[in-house]
Amino acid sequence: MNYRHAFHAGNFADCMKHALLVWLLRALMRKPAPLFVLDTHAGCGRYDLSSGPAERTGEWRAGIARLLDGPPEALADYVGEVQAQGLYPGSPALIRALLRDDDRLACCELHPEDCAALKIEFGRDAQVAVHRRDAWETLGALLPPAQKRGLILIDPPYEDPAEFSRLAAGLRTGVSRFRTGVFAAWYPIKHRAPVRAFHTALAESGIRDVVAAELWLREPLDAARLNGCGLAVINPPFGFEQAAPPILQALLNRLGNHEPGEGISMVRLVDE
Repeated sequence: MNYRHAFHAGNFADCMKHALLVWLLRALMRKPAPLFVLDTHAGCGRYDLSSGPAERTGEWRAGIARLLDGPPEALADYVGEVQAQGLYPGSPALIRALLRDDDRLACCELHPEDCAALKIEFGRDAQVAVHRRDAWETLGALLPPAQKRGLILIDPPYEDPAEFSRLAAGLRTGVSRFRTGVFAAWYPIKHRAPVRAFHTALAESGIRDVVAAELWLREPLDAARLNGCGLAVINPPFGFEQAAPPILQALLNRLGNHEPGEGISMVRLVDE
């Protein structure tokens, strides 16, 4: 409830998450059947990077600001969407911009002010539903959707030390209700122990077809610092394992500072 994404909007972790999100949506939209998208931790939708919380932290200057000038081909689609929208788009705004006429988006946000902003943004949009409700509860309540195909984006704040465990449990719940859905779960990399435990939990969950894409800007040794981030994807669309590394490498080339231990990885955690 206390987390406000506005302080971190447009930082390197946002760029990684959103660049892969755009690719996933494009891939799913290759087929004409309607698509359902659920954003479980939606935030407020759009962010003014020149004022307020984002300006105070300035994290975006080491993130999206480094990508806007002549983005490499692997990032051109994502950066083009950002430039087209003016204010930095959070995941709900990015998703909405890509939806086709028959697609639907459900945004869930528990913070009252951020949820109110979402309702202002999408209140008259027949393709978008905004819910002020607990994200983990929605994985049971809103799944399966009427549409047979869908993408579930899960992006918790990780303020609670138990968030990784809650994420693993939430993924088990979600997949049990929507086995054909694509689930994309973002996670921070501060040091390796929590990430290893999360990967092990996924491997032992009984969930099939799981990959993890990761980007880190320095050796993940400092538990008090966001050193990198990852996206665990269940039921990845065809070609994701080949497309993600060039996206991650392009991000690293622009956002990295040549610190020891920086790098990317694409790992299959569970076979199909």
